[in-house]
Amino acid sequence: MKKSTLGFLTASAFSLSSFAQSNEPVIMTINGKPVYKSEFENVYKKNSGKEVSKEQKSVKEYVDLFSTFKMKVFEAEANGLDTNAAFKTELLGYRKQLAAPYLTDKNVNDALLKEAYDRMKTEVKAQHILIRIEEGALPKDTIEAYTRLMIIRDAINGKPVSAGKLAEYESILKKSSAGLSKNSTKKDTVSYNAKLDAVKNLNATTITGTDKFSEVAKKTSEDPSALENGGDLGYFSSLQMVYPFENTAYKTNIDEISMPIRTRFGYHIMKVNDKRPSQGEILTAHIMVAFGKEMGEKDKANLKTKIDEISTKLKAGGKFEDLARQFSDDKQSAEKGGQIQWFGSSRMPIEYEKAAFGLQKNEDYSEPFATKYGWHIVKRIDKKGLASFEDMKSDLKQRIGKDSRTQAGRTSLIAKIKTENNFKENANAKAEFLKVIDSTVYTGKWEAKKADKLGKKELFNMGTIKYTQNDFAKYIETHQTARAKMDNNMFLQQSYKEFVDETVINYEDANLEAKYPEYKNLLKEYRDGILLFDLTDREVWSKAVKDTAGLRTFYDKNKNNFLWEERAEVTTYKCLDEKIAKEVRSMLKKNKTEKEIVEAVNKSSQLNLTAESITYLKGENKDVDANWNQGIVASNIKDAKENKVIVLVINKILPKTPKTIAEAKGMITAEYQNNLEKEWLSYLKNKYTVKVNEDVLNTVK
Repeated sequence: MKKSTLGFLTASAFSLSSFAQSNEPVIMTINGKPVYKSEFENVYKKNSGKEVSKEQKSVKEYVDLFSTFKMKVFEAEANGLDTNAAFKTELLGYRKQLAAPYLTDKNVNDALLKEAYDRMKTEVKAQHILIRIEEGALPKDTIEAYTRLMIIRDAINGKPVSAGKLAEYESILKKSSAGLSKNSTKKDTVSYNAKLDAVKNLNATTITGTDKFSEVAKKTSEDPSALENGGDLGYFSSLQMVYPFENTAYKTNIDEISMPIRTRFGYHIMKVNDKRPSQGEILTAHIMVAFGKEMGEKDKANLKTKIDEISTKLKAGGKFEDLARQFSDDKQSAEKGGQIQWFGSSRMPIEYEKAAFGLQKNEDYSEPFATKYGWHIVKRIDKKGLASFEDMKSDLKQRIGKDSRTQAGRTSLIAKIKTENNFKENANAKAEFLKVIDSTVYTGKWEAKKADKLGKKELFNMGTIKYTQNDFAKYIETHQTARAKMDNNMFLQQSYKEFVDETVINYEDANLEAKYPEYKNLLKEYRDGILLFDLTDREVWSKAVKDTAGLRTFYDKNKNNFLWEERAEVTTYKCLDEKIAKEVRSMLKKNKTEKEIVEAVNKSSQLNLTAESITYLKGENKDVDANWNQGIVASNIKDAKENKVIVLVINKILPKTPKTIAEAKGMITAEYQNNLEKEWLSYLKNKYTVKVNEDVLNTVK
């Protein structure tokens, strides 16, 4: 986690004082400490489950529950539990979660959700050409990439590269490659020449194919896959591409070529080839004959015989799932009869996607076809369209939360906070920082004291708080990491923006309790809830588990509360047939032991007889219940499930007796906890005096 010099904005504000409510009516005092109406009313409404008026009697009944709750919280504070490091860490974690929805623009986020869903209704088929550029690239490198891509775009559109444009680009390329002659490697030189040659060769006469975009993509794109696919991305939908790219795809008309788009990968141009309604998702199973890693085209073709043989068996009435289990090389899906997960556009090899979506109804299967992985036969199991917005909303929120578009809500909120708090900055004070930025910021060793000579001038102010050059210097020192060297001014601008954004968000974060009463109340509930849990655990739950001597004393005093009901000790003899059962009964009458009987009967075969002794409560064995007396049950009992004859012997009827601690540990511990809690509550009610302000209580709605 990044360290922040602005921690005081949240750390100091987030204390007990943040819950102070000096101007609200006091509904009760507990040992002289005020409890305010808003807290009681908020918790009462939440626990009653209604936001409507309740009968006065119900409100008054709730006073006892609430006052007991507050006694426990005050006791936790008196014991210093609110100062424990573990408590503070847990509460800060909850606070971060609760604050998150307030630290973004909800309206923007809602619009992004709807936009993503609406776009999912349409799939776009596009090609692109990529010129790679680092996110933190110098302006001269950015200009070079943009200019080169514009020349490529013009060439595809039939505009030849003029001498003037070529000279302009060469000048830009030289600036981008400044210092190359002194420090260049062979790779650098090749790269420089390759860029220049690619532009020189780009004119209308050298592009001969019918698909100009694909031809140029293969020659110029820095996306490695373009050599094979000519930049073709197939069909895609919302949340499948980076947001700037997606935006352009949906805003560009069919057959148009976009202007350059900047993403984290570099600059792109895009040609939109088609737009269609969403195909939805499809559930399929497949049988695959896999290609080997080093397999040549001839061997791949030979495997067609195998997939054709499987296809013949299928057409002859063979069950798809059985053939998949028997012959498919995709062993993971073969175990499930060939079934794979649901998928939509651009999630599977294009050949597989076309074959699957080409099937007209469930249970249809395809002719054999090939992908780069092998030969396949695909079966359609089910197909579904786009789910409703409400059904997808939760999933969309999670996906958007991981997507770059989520920054839009944060950016919008930052702008609003600046306006609300009259944000003003001093551009000159910021510019002065260039004097103290040096190469050590790129090695992670820059020190804030280097900025002392600037005079600690104000950089910007917001509300009543001023932020100085010294604050910014501390921010840089605590956030710096080893990184590639860049233009110092660009480093300054990026770091300053990050500093301002973090400061603005922290400013808002520190004021959430004052700005949003519902947030303040919820945070207080979490705080008090954690304290209540920790104290109850110490005084009741863990104490009951750890205090073995106290548990033993409690058990000795209350053992008759933990009784076994009347039980029967039973031996069950499972006999192979009636003959064996008769032999067992004869030996029982001679008072032979269980061991003696089993050994004697099983001399000829170990399958003749098994015996087990179990103690039953009433209701656990219907045959025992029906013969609840000591002795040999008169008639044999049939076990239809095992096809055995049962001889039942009730050895003893046990009267009601106390369970041992080991036999009833959970029950005894629970009762001991209840006892500890009663004693603890009695202690609290003797220690704390509650005085209720009836006039205020009567106003609770």
